[in-house]
Amino acid sequence: MSELHSETALDTAYVRTEMLPEQTPPVTVSGPIKWARENLFSSVWNALMTIISIYVIYVVLVAILPWMLNGIWDAGSLNECREIRDARGGSGEHGHDVACWAVLVDRWDQLMFGFYPSDLYWRPILALVLFLTAIAPVLYDSLPRKMLILTVLMPFLCFWLLWGGSIWTPIVVALGFVLGWAVVKFGEGTLGSMLATIGAILVPILFWMYLTGPLISGLHSILPIGIQSVESRAFGGFLLAFVIGASGIILSMPLGVILALGRQSDLFIINKCSVIFIEVIRGVPLIVWLFTAQLLLGYFLPPGSNFDLMVRVIIMVTLFSSAYIAEVIRGGLAALPRGQYEGADSLGLNYWQSMQLIILPQALKISIPGIVSSFIGLFKDTVLVVFIGLFDPIGFSNAIRADTDWNGIYWELFIFIGLCFFICCFGMSRYSQYLERKLATDHR
Repeated sequence: MSELHSETALDTAYVRTEMLPEQTPPVTVSGPIKWARENLFSSVWNALMTIISIYVIYVVLVAILPWMLNGIWDAGSLNECREIRDARGGSGEHGHDVACWAVLVDRWDQLMFGFYPSDLYWRPILALVLFLTAIAPVLYDSLPRKMLILTVLMPFLCFWLLWGGSIWTPIVVALGFVLGWAVVKFGEGTLGSMLATIGAILVPILFWMYLTGPLISGLHSILPIGIQSVESRAFGGFLLAFVIGASGIILSMPLGVILALGRQSDLFIINKCSVIFIEVIRGVPLIVWLFTAQLLLGYFLPPGSNFDLMVRVIIMVTLFSSAYIAEVIRGGLAALPRGQYEGADSLGLNYWQSMQLIILPQALKISIPGIVSSFIGLFKDTVLVVFIGLFDPIGFSNAIRADTDWNGIYWELFIFIGLCFFICCFGMSRYSQYLERKLATDHR
């Protein structure tokens, strides 16, 4: 009976005996057409706004692209650009119908390196390569951890390459950090963590103020090793912006963490000093602090001391950025539930251990967007140094336009400067998004 039933089932027309082959989905529900329907033409208003936006973009590109793509790259002055344009058959009431990119070729060295000696360009280029190589293992943990040795040495190597001078200068400065580490290492057991921390800050400062100069002079007299010195006034263009921006970003991060912890501290003096510092720094525009670094800071120094203007600017930019970083990190600390602090206490961890292992990693992860936004703002604000006499890219653009050869050129310089800043800031933004996705734990 069962055999008869199975044979009847096989003979039935509506019973399929084999699977149909896979077919591609219709073009309307997959690929670019699906994306366009969902994002550009999902409704009447969305479709109308898409059409208007495409028309506006078309009008802008039609006006700009010919001006940019037909630009002139080989000329020695703006007048030569106009002569070449006229020879091509171009015309225009103000002579701006094609771009004169030749100004970038003619003044490339100044826009990039300022007044840095041309025969020493290899030094800032090598410093940039070392910087990117040294920071890579910090940004990407998949790289070998042995590269962190270069990360530790990078600030001293880059300083020596950029400014030159005796090799003993960065070595003696690094010795101050070694002394601070030694105070923390051997003082925690005898002095306590708080006194050891204070000593780790004061000992290097006193060492740099009173012993660095004589020690460098003595070592250099015994073994004179060094390279040609370059004064800070020779720095300019994007070299100046990158040095100030990178120094401010690297130095303001740890200082901002300390200020954020100090503002949440239960110790009255530390808490109030942190609050006063943060509120005073944030309550005054950066340009005022830059003028303070240029004009007023010298009055607080001992008579006869020569404090480099560029170093003063880096200090002020670092302090300004650290105040904003502190508030961003404080927001991350406030966002953590109280149970995280109680969990650290239940494990028997002291204050610094709980901050290092439990609290700060979570707070910093929450604060990533705000921290990167502060870094991007700091890097863009380096153009403000033009008001205190330093020749950043904007300062050099003004100097170039003051030259009779390029008097009257504007957009080409500003477009190039804006593009360079955009590349750097966009790179920081994309890395922050990559870091957020990597550290995401909500499984969204």
